[in-house]
Amino acid sequence: MGMSTGNGPVSGRRARRAPMAEINVTPLVDVMLVLLIIFMVTAPLMTSGVQVDLPESKAEALTQEQDPIAVTIDPAGTIYVNDEAIAPEALGSRLGALRAASSEQGGPRVLLRADQALNYGLVIGVMGELNRAGLRRVALVSITQAAP
Repeated sequence: MGMSTGNGPVSGRRARRAPMAEINVTPLVDVMLVLLIIFMVTAPLMTSGVQVDLPESKAEALTQEQDPIAVTIDPAGTIYVNDEAIAPEALGSRLGALRAASSEQGGPRVLLRADQALNYGLVIGVMGELNRAGLRRVALVSITQAAP
């Protein structure tokens, strides 16, 4: 009765484990969470480098499909195109070159950021240059006003 026929479980040194057919996702989840935290911390730092005090608005943020051109006017009145300082007399030619390089209808999207303490005439002058260059998709950037 106690004899083995060879069909039962294998015992002793010949016992082998079956290969594991499951993927351990715990290390993958850990790495992804660390990457998520890194991107959440660094993403706000990757915005335009020119510091301006934007006015507040109740408008919602725009959804964007492509990277826009950032035109910024700092409190001193210096004009920047994508973080590059531009002389006021060279602004029209620079904007014209950006328009010519774009195949989009109305030109690429332009985000105009201006300090709220600036002279209104300076901002309108830059908007006139944008219009003259053929850039028709211009958005004025503001920060969202806190609800009362």
